[in-house]
Amino acid sequence: MSRRFVDPELLPFIQRPAGADGEFTEDQIEAYVASLGQLTRPRVGVTTEDVTIPGLDGDPNVLIRVFTPEEAPSAQARGLLVSLHGGGWTMGSIEDTYHDCADWALGANIVVVDVEYRLAPDNPHPAALRDAIAALHWAARQAESLGVDPDRIGIGGRSAGANLAAGATLWVRDHGGPSIAFQLLDVPSFDDRLTTPSMEEFADIPGLNKHTTDQYWHAHLGTFYGTPDVPYYAAPARCDDLTDLPPAYIAVAECDPLRDEGIMHALRLLQAGNSVELHAYPGAWHGSSVLPAAVSERQQHELVAVLRARLGTV
Repeated sequence: MSRRFVDPELLPFIQRPAGADGEFTEDQIEAYVASLGQLTRPRVGVTTEDVTIPGLDGDPNVLIRVFTPEEAPSAQARGLLVSLHGGGWTMGSIEDTYHDCADWALGANIVVVDVEYRLAPDNPHPAALRDAIAALHWAARQAESLGVDPDRIGIGGRSAGANLAAGATLWVRDHGGPSIAFQLLDVPSFDDRLTTPSMEEFADIPGLNKHTTDQYWHAHLGTFYGTPDVPYYAAPARCDDLTDLPPAYIAVAECDPLRDEGIMHALRLLQAGNSVELHAYPGAWHGSSVLPAAVSERQQHELVAVLRARLGTV
């Protein structure tokens, strides 16, 4: 990856040190580990409860983790976010997203429901999508007991989680179901065709690149992979009708192969008459928001701010 693009604070985490044959220095490794320790430290002021809920229409049960601020709610009911973790549909769990969900719950004063959805390749599309929809139904049914306003239920996630959030929003629009007030789509993956300019520009970078993205799509799509019949609930870039969708916040990273998918989706949502806020973070790459850098802090703070504005109490 060219130095011209990468944020100077992030560069040590991706640039090979001279003379080290591609190995990170001990100082770089220690800084990275320390940053992760800060992120995963238990948060004060939020309670968590693990709940097993029914799957959708006879599907297996789904594990969710509910994050609730300890602060007494105001007279107005809280909003709620159904959160879906990233990991290319094949990895990750609610254990990996504790810090995000806790920070969102505390910072925005909302309830967050994190979903342990089924993973590919053992459970290809639509398994994860159906688990997300099951969590939406559960949140709507339990709104009163959770102290939640049923008209302020949002859905969101990062990367593959953002894909599932957008797919669930389309599904609910088409098939009916709980009202979705807001979509939080962070560095989303929307297009299985892998033909955007950013996908070509960053085809060979370390980490998420064209090859690894293709592997993730193959696992996620299962028998749909490589066919013209890919459902747009699995790949929202294939949806021709983006009308009548809730407001969306979309964040992309400048050096991410997925960058243009997010930008194009935002543009198409706007052209279809929806409200969209789009942020492109300079010098960042896919997943760099967890690293210690000013641009990463801005990304994290912005997510909290937009959740507070869209779902928080006034």
